[in-house]
Amino acid sequence: MIKISFIVVALNAARCLPLLLEDLLAQTIPPEQIEALLVDSASGDDTAQVMRDFAARAPFPVKVLRNEKRWLASGINVALAAAEGDAVIRLDAHARIPADFLEKNLRALERGESIVGGCVAGAAPSTPWESVMRALDTSRFCGGAAPFRNAGEARYVDTLAYALYRREVYDKAGLYDERLRRTEDNDMHYRMRQAGYRFFFDPEIISYHAARATLRGQLRQKWGNGYWIGRTMHIQPRCFAPRHLIPALFVLALALCLLLAPVSALPLALLCTVYPCADLYYAVRGALGEEQGRLLALLTLPFLFPAVHIVYGAGTIAGLLTPEKKD
Repeated sequence: MIKISFIVVALNAARCLPLLLEDLLAQTIPPEQIEALLVDSASGDDTAQVMRDFAARAPFPVKVLRNEKRWLASGINVALAAAEGDAVIRLDAHARIPADFLEKNLRALERGESIVGGCVAGAAPSTPWESVMRALDTSRFCGGAAPFRNAGEARYVDTLAYALYRREVYDKAGLYDERLRRTEDNDMHYRMRQAGYRFFFDPEIISYHAARATLRGQLRQKWGNGYWIGRTMHIQPRCFAPRHLIPALFVLALALCLLLAPVSALPLALLCTVYPCADLYYAVRGALGEEQGRLLALLTLPFLFPAVHIVYGAGTIAGLLTPEKKD
């Protein structure tokens, strides 16, 4: 019987964390196969109290831990040091999981895999604007190019989110690099691949990720993601796939075309022809994929896509230009 260490590292998540914890209580596997490790990253709200209240009523062991350094990588390391399970899984506090989520992960793991995971879909929106934000976050043209964002046949992929790992994988790959703020999984998954492990994608495993509900939140997230890709290039450049650098290349191409415009308008004209075609195609596709707010999505996505691309790409360039601090 495989015991799962279920890890959540949370910062100011008192509003969303209870929903995920209720999902954990509803899992179809026996309680004796679960231990929960809930790590509070020095939150300024009631996150720690939510964790303690859950520990008092859960039918399985719960450890409430504190992450003094606050960053996600250090919080995961705190949890890994205390974990006693045969397998480890970590979810974000704003994630949601169906009742058979852990059961399906275990089923895939028991077939002989060491790392398994499935599709991470956008959480159901409650307003038309949240539908727009979900379409923006999950579009292949914007934030949804990773293999775990898209369904398909069972296969090996280069990375997964909300994956289940045999404990031996972490024992071999080591702890998370606490210098990294947004890209700790990219680095860790690279090290796992270098250690000989493969990431098995099972389309029957589904979880849900809530997109940032505001445009400001989306842009701040994309800037941070891009910035830490640039910073991480100084530390572990081989951990990224080409898709991670496309926004930065787009920003550089746009800047170059503008500089060349007084000499020749052809490069800028070409870019301004190709990009809008792709922009409109994915805007229509994203709008039609939503059940509500389709007109709003159709009117806004053609402008939101380039905004995200520019912010993300500029963040990457800023990170690349930021020198790595010496210890």
